[in-house]
Amino acid sequence: MTTISPPTHPLATIIFADGASSGNPGPGGWGSIVVLGDGTVIEMGGRDPHTTNNRMELMAVIQPLRDLKPQRIDVFTDSSYVIRGITQWIWAWMKRNWVSAEGKDVANADLWKQLLAATRGHEIQWKFVKGHAGIPGNERVDEIAVAFSKGRRPQLYRGPLLKYDIAIHDIPENTSLPDRKPLDKTPKAKAYSYLSLVGGVLMRHSTWPECEKRVKGRPGTKFKKAMSEDEEIQILRTWGYTTKDVQGN
Repeated sequence: MTTISPPTHPLATIIFADGASSGNPGPGGWGSIVVLGDGTVIEMGGRDPHTTNNRMELMAVIQPLRDLKPQRIDVFTDSSYVIRGITQWIWAWMKRNWVSAEGKDVANADLWKQLLAATRGHEIQWKFVKGHAGIPGNERVDEIAVAFSKGRRPQLYRGPLLKYDIAIHDIPENTSLPDRKPLDKTPKAKAYSYLSLVGGVLMRHSTWPECEKRVKGRPGTKFKKAMSEDEEIQILRTWGYTTKDVQGN
């Protein structure tokens, strides 16, 4: 493994990283672009025959970081999983000995440990870029990752930035991580009824478990949830029945 020395130029090193998998799990690939402050560009990538997209996203960051000697680095990725994991979640995982808040083993703990080790000594700014949004660096690492995931070996560039045909510094001004969508705590509306039709016998149920118990495993049945009296009447009409034909509560 070649260790990449810090550039003498004051600019921070740039890393673009992306992962892909054909199936999840399935064959996967990762791609990275390292742009050193002195203007050297290094493309890299790899393949795993059986993996997940998240593991490839992690590998795309781990590999270039572990090859670099301590320096300032801006890491660009479209994986909020990677950014939140390494900047927020990992500290709680470590305190709980790599057990999640739900009491389960942390997924991909082996790679999270590798990533943590690879970040040591670096001054890293984690920057989010939206995937498939025409950002040249992100599009190129996606191309590399997808190629490896499909068993192809793309030609990887290593050379001066002046001869690199990717506009790697074409980066959006806003690279902050989007806010997580708040959980919808709005109570779900209660169903008016659940209807089941088994063997020509139509029944009304007040709860889904009651309805499910009657129809589960029985071929040729019909069942439907109605949110109002009018909707129940409409369902029955499409089945060729009226409310007078319904048995049950």
